[in-house]
Amino acid sequence: MEAAAERSADGGFTSAGATKVLAAACRRAGLDGDGARLMRFGENALFRLAAHPVVVRIVRSTEYLESARGEVEVSRWLSHEGFPVTRVVDDLEQPLIVDGHPVTFWHLIEESTRKATYEELGAVLRDLHSLSLPDGLSLPPYPVLDRTDRRINAAVGIPEDDRAFLRKRARELRDRVADLRFDSAKKPVHGDAHVQNLMVDRNGQVILIDLERFSFDFPEWDLMVTATEHHSLGWQTKEEYGAFVDAYGRDLRTWSGFSTLRAVQEFNMTTWLMQNVSESVETAAEYARRIASLRNEDAPRDWTPG
Repeated sequence: MEAAAERSADGGFTSAGATKVLAAACRRAGLDGDGARLMRFGENALFRLAAHPVVVRIVRSTEYLESARGEVEVSRWLSHEGFPVTRVVDDLEQPLIVDGHPVTFWHLIEESTRKATYEELGAVLRDLHSLSLPDGLSLPPYPVLDRTDRRINAAVGIPEDDRAFLRKRARELRDRVADLRFDSAKKPVHGDAHVQNLMVDRNGQVILIDLERFSFDFPEWDLMVTATEHHSLGWQTKEEYGAFVDAYGRDLRTWSGFSTLRAVQEFNMTTWLMQNVSESVETAAEYARRIASLRNEDAPRDWTPG
């Protein structure tokens, strides 16, 4: 366990290490972790327990402890508001710290066979951005490039030339963001508002998940995700993106600051993937494709979702 914690601290967070953390966390929480299934391994590890209708979320390190605490607070606030959001398990301590990893426990959402639509994403964001924060809930600003330095320093298996390029690009992007003048007033924002962060339950309810980057900031940060996916990557049809825009009421691409937010989103998508290049040949190949196109802003983005 100590070795796993040491590897996590220097960037070696692995699915095998996360499985060990899961077992220890479940023992402390009084839950049966046997037979748990890894659902997703990326910024965090998500496991579905076999013996309980619970999903366990394991964060890379205690650097993100405040973010984990914020997820719990936001979930409780939005649930109280009647907003359709993922819910923490209330009768467990949240979060636990296990071998240097914050761990949280969430009610399992029994999924429908259909996926959420871009129209539904636009509507959820419109409703979210209309809310006011309650007294006593303090949210941080949107974490622009907040994990960049750690990701670049900790990345294993990337060329040193990539590391130098990404550091330089991060400095350039911070300067560009500092010069932005936003059109909107600050509101609650999700911080990672893509359609995969919506789930549809068996009753047809669309539910917002993945609250770790929840912030109080400009709504443009939420709109940049889908706008970039459509404009740069072509991941939505014109009809899908049009439905998103109609439901929300704004097309971010018409704003003068969009090119900067687009560059930030592409950079974040690349450095997020970079963390896991050692996990598979496919991930390494996709990272290579993304970093190559980042070096040329006018090059086509032939990126694969994932």
